[in-house]
Amino acid sequence: MAEVVLAIDLGTTATKVIAVDRRAGVVASAEHGYPMRTTPSGEATHDPGEVLNAALTGLREVAALGHDVRALALTGAMHTLLGLDASGRPVTPSLSWADNRAVEQTARLRGTPEGAALHQATGTPVHTMSPLVKLAWFAEQGFTADRWCGLKDFVAARLTGRLATEHSSGSATGLMDLRTLAWHPGALEYARVTAGRLPELHAPTDWFPLVLDVPGVVRGTPVVLGGGDGPLANLGVGAVVPGVAAVSLGTSGALRVVRDQPGVDALGRVFCYAVADGLWVLGGAVSNGGVVAQWAAEAFGADVGTLLEEAAGVPVGAAGVTALPYLLGERAPWWDPDASSAVVGLRREHGRAEVTRALVEGVAQQLALVLDAVRSVAGVHAVRVTGGAFRSDLWATVLASALGLRLEVAEDSEGSGVGAALLAWRALGELPSLTAAADLVVPTRAVEPDAAAVEHYARARPAVERLYRALRELVGS
Repeated sequence: MAEVVLAIDLGTTATKVIAVDRRAGVVASAEHGYPMRTTPSGEATHDPGEVLNAALTGLREVAALGHDVRALALTGAMHTLLGLDASGRPVTPSLSWADNRAVEQTARLRGTPEGAALHQATGTPVHTMSPLVKLAWFAEQGFTADRWCGLKDFVAARLTGRLATEHSSGSATGLMDLRTLAWHPGALEYARVTAGRLPELHAPTDWFPLVLDVPGVVRGTPVVLGGGDGPLANLGVGAVVPGVAAVSLGTSGALRVVRDQPGVDALGRVFCYAVADGLWVLGGAVSNGGVVAQWAAEAFGADVGTLLEEAAGVPVGAAGVTALPYLLGERAPWWDPDASSAVVGLRREHGRAEVTRALVEGVAQQLALVLDAVRSVAGVHAVRVTGGAFRSDLWATVLASALGLRLEVAEDSEGSGVGAALLAWRALGELPSLTAAADLVVPTRAVEPDAAAVEHYARARPAVERLYRALRELVGS
């Protein structure tokens, strides 16, 4: 049987465990889902026990296939937070990035000199997703815990007996100094927490021995700490050399490019998170991706595939309809959880095809605005993309033209899971460098931009920003 790394990818709706060989090939997988609990008050949480059980069940299933397991590796959704008691048991649910109950704390900090300085120092924008403001919210509720950690850290602690995180996930908390790779004193003060109540900080390639009984995996097997799903998605699609961006597009989306030094743009439009080996990702996540097509399908009483086919028949520009697709607020480049959606330019002759096309174009324009912000700091000349949305030709062709770049589609990539496995092979000394991943992951097809569409979207993009600001003034008035 093959020598493999078992990568545990703790997602928002499911955990997937994949077995990955030295050449980044996925030879087995198992997936188990769980709910994210939401309430009208802004709560978006997971039960840590359910997530742990999903991870252990998947591990047991894949390990039972008999492959030679060299290591385990972890990745997961970023910006999670939960509290533990002195014995390591959860005393809170795990708050996801989508939990926005810290909206007041965010509003007070964002736009201030202190907030801007923290963004520059930590790389994490001031937004309700950030554990920085979530901890401040807990403190103002009068709630304390013996220790605080991310959901991935909790699962790793069960596997290894050590409560530790790594620089990749740590850089997404708003609490870690990008340059010292230590907890940032000013951020700790704002969050009203001490370093002793947070996990130990380690390199993403650091590992601890497995202490939990997992049938099919030898006790003492290295458990590599890994990293956040965003940075490791770049690694998983081979976008790990300067100038090559990775775009993932599922329910939400993101655009990230690797560079060899930390830092964000002067206007604070992007994030900066660690990968490993001195590499960093610069970019932005958008809260609204494929969710806009799902919403349209529900609103119009049609299935998503049919709507996208109809929308593909509408000319570029959606027959004069423009959409701001902020159904879930918006992250980059506005970092505005209160952003509202709008469909502008509707006339009697328009129908569901034009509205759907406008929503897809709106998401693509938002990612293009992120690209514009990234390019103020780092060059981008190529894009590798992954995600369920790209099964639709419409999504791929519109995004290629909005970005003005050829898309290399990695349809079969498991993204961050493969990235975590490659990080483990690097930790084991079997991968000479992380940049070698660029040669291991081969795109399956390419999508070229349309010259006329590129010109149209570029000409329209400044108006998108003006429209966002006008709508914010109108709704907030």
